[in-house]
Amino acid sequence: MAKDFDIKNVRGLSENAVAEKLKNEGYNELPSSKKRSFLNIVIDVVKEPMFLLLVACGLIYFLLGEKQEAMMLLGFVFVIIGITIYQERKTERALEALRDLTSPRALVIRDGEQKRIAGREVVTEDVIVLAEGDRVPADARLIWQTNMNADESLLTGESVPVRKTSTDKASEVTRPGGDDLPFVFSGTLVTSGQGVAVVVSTGVNTEIGKIGKALHQLEPEETPLQVETGKMVKKLAIFGASLCLAVILLYGFTRTTDPKAWLNGFLAGITLAMAMLPEEFPVVLTIFLALGAWRISQKNVLTRRVPAVETLGSATVLCVDKTGTLTQNKMTVAKLFADGEFYDVLKRNPEVPLPEKFHEIVEYSILASQKDPFDPMEKALRAVGDMKLANTEHLHDDWSLIREYPLSDHLLALSHVWKSPDGSDYEIAAKGAPEAIADLCHVSAQKMSEIREQITTLASDGLRVLGVAKAKFRKSQLPEEQHDFVFEFLGLVGFMDPVRSSVPDAIRECYDAGIRVIMITGDYPATACNIARQIGLKPADQFITGAELDSMTDEQLKSRISSVCIFARVVPEQKLRLVKALKEIGEVVAMTGDGVNDAPALKAAHIGIAMGGRGTDVAREASSLVLVDDDFSSIVSAVRMGRRIFDNIKKAMAYIFAIHVPIAGLSLVPVALNWPLILYPVHIVFLELIIDPACSVAFEAEPEEKGTMKRPPRNPSEPLFNAKTLFLSILQGVSVMLFVLGVNYVSRVVFHSDHTEQDARALTFTTLIVANLALIMTNRSWTETIFQSLKKPNKALWAVVAGTFLFLIVVLNTPFLLNLFKLGRLQPVDYLICTGVGFFSILWFEVLKYLKVTK
Repeated sequence: MAKDFDIKNVRGLSENAVAEKLKNEGYNELPSSKKRSFLNIVIDVVKEPMFLLLVACGLIYFLLGEKQEAMMLLGFVFVIIGITIYQERKTERALEALRDLTSPRALVIRDGEQKRIAGREVVTEDVIVLAEGDRVPADARLIWQTNMNADESLLTGESVPVRKTSTDKASEVTRPGGDDLPFVFSGTLVTSGQGVAVVVSTGVNTEIGKIGKALHQLEPEETPLQVETGKMVKKLAIFGASLCLAVILLYGFTRTTDPKAWLNGFLAGITLAMAMLPEEFPVVLTIFLALGAWRISQKNVLTRRVPAVETLGSATVLCVDKTGTLTQNKMTVAKLFADGEFYDVLKRNPEVPLPEKFHEIVEYSILASQKDPFDPMEKALRAVGDMKLANTEHLHDDWSLIREYPLSDHLLALSHVWKSPDGSDYEIAAKGAPEAIADLCHVSAQKMSEIREQITTLASDGLRVLGVAKAKFRKSQLPEEQHDFVFEFLGLVGFMDPVRSSVPDAIRECYDAGIRVIMITGDYPATACNIARQIGLKPADQFITGAELDSMTDEQLKSRISSVCIFARVVPEQKLRLVKALKEIGEVVAMTGDGVNDAPALKAAHIGIAMGGRGTDVAREASSLVLVDDDFSSIVSAVRMGRRIFDNIKKAMAYIFAIHVPIAGLSLVPVALNWPLILYPVHIVFLELIIDPACSVAFEAEPEEKGTMKRPPRNPSEPLFNAKTLFLSILQGVSVMLFVLGVNYVSRVVFHSDHTEQDARALTFTTLIVANLALIMTNRSWTETIFQSLKKPNKALWAVVAGTFLFLIVVLNTPFLLNLFKLGRLQPVDYLICTGVGFFSILWFEVLKYLKVTK
């Protein structure tokens, strides 16, 4: 290891050099699944039942000698292929965007500055900075490291992490596996320590690229909604096929005078099958969940697992870290304690010199930090040193760092061993949790009691507290453990981390939505309670510490966790126990985390939320969601969006159920009652051209309902359609069917002298189209009337409505299309009748909404 290594001297590549390398070498990524080609999509469409039914209808029309109808239906095949391609590409683009955003990040040095980039943008000769919990983005040679170990099990199958070393010499990369190699490999995990490395291979040239393992792909997952919908589709398909067969037999045996009865029977049966086929259900789920994940990403929350989209709306508890999520993670040194006295840094004039007795604590706290700090607390210490100790002998940029003793699970303190250019002794600086520093200093019980009082004083002001100590060492051989030094306790440093301004409102929104918020922190109870009061967390005076947590039985924890919302002095490993306890009492848990040790809790939670800014790759991989800006209010926005997505799926499904009832009824009733056929395949296709975009575009774009965050979370075990919802949806369809059949009967029987069969069909078809639009309008909201919903913007909806009316007017006024659709020409008064009856058919549902019965 190069002991005089200084990261400030590393320039890295220039942006111009990077651009040239990307052009020549390509991106640092492995071959992923290919995009579906136009031909693949066409083949998939050909396999669809709706396509096969259309082709069957076309063939029957050819056999009947009606070539125009046959060509028209086959022409619709190309329209359906176009719609399918549009839907596929929209979904694919959303998933591609998510795949890019959720790929591992890399910290590189370019033009002398550290910057975090997407892992795929790393190039050879890039200088990468690695720390505990990072996924290595490419094969690289370590030029500096401290206490680094890496898990290479992905490549070697060896579960034990291997120790790393560093080298200044360029050498050929060896195979992974074994200790003391100066190489790190793409996809492996840094389990401890930190280092700086120069990239030697990217993409397919890495070790993992050679064996062809694709690591970061969004695999399609079947969600509970998809399972439930799949069962529903199968049942409807079986029911539709049975009715189709019945219609064919009924038509063939009852219309014996018709020489083409069986062909027409098959035509009627296929028409019914097309009417009954619920092909929109899977389309709705695929598009809504994919676009929902994309919409949530606009709220700075990335979706790594699609099921999280539907689970979000049912979250009952949000467990969040304090630092960086509830607070800004922008530390400032607020107070110092040394030699029995406090010093308020923030309240003093920056130009006033620091009293002499506080010089040493600032000096050694800086020595216990990195020279070029990345940690917010170390940055704050460096800032106060630059401000208060400039031009003094207490800043030591010329000292050499000899050794680091890192934090460990057993001792929450670290030490740096320094040597001055003209000194023979080693100077040791230590900082960490005050109890750990006091333990290193072997203070007496009385002294420890005094220190605890000072800690409580600082913590009660909402400050995070660190202890600082110093030691000297003369022997040439440094000890293995920090405890072997003779430390002197110097004092305490209190850091202030301001609360994010958006958090109090977000907490109130959670409470309104029936969601509990639990704060988990490694800080002291007094600090946590102070922050809780600032953000409005309730109750703010009850807490459980990590030590108390260890002493509790599972039953005791379950009884306390339902009323306590503050957990202080908690270590990451204890989060898993909290998640399990919450799940056992029936809560739907969302848990945030950023470190390697948080991964089990993130995986165990219903919704694991990793920090995007400060989180490790392993935490992101264990999570369902990634919080880009680490802001708590973004989680609340995502919950709001999750509820909106689920609501809109429910609305779209209700509409699908409702509209298929009259279409099926108009196909079945004429056959059963020996009426002239009302609907032919061409009419069904026309209706599908309205239904598909309404489902996949209009309802998906529907804004959230009023009071979305004023109602309790939904029960995740509750089916998409309960009995009441299903009944009301089908009743909507039955109502429309009866009114439309009524129009057909009256025009064909009561006014038979004025209307031909084609006139009656035109009236019926137009009324059905208007009623279809009325169903779309009424299902936009089950709590607001159509007139109230009109105030909500939805450009996609109005595009569907305008397109429908435009095509309908063209069909009703073009002789060729009138003949093709077997329709008569309507009079102006007929348009008024059709519009009135169409909207009147759903009036009763509007009344129920007004009376609040549909809630």
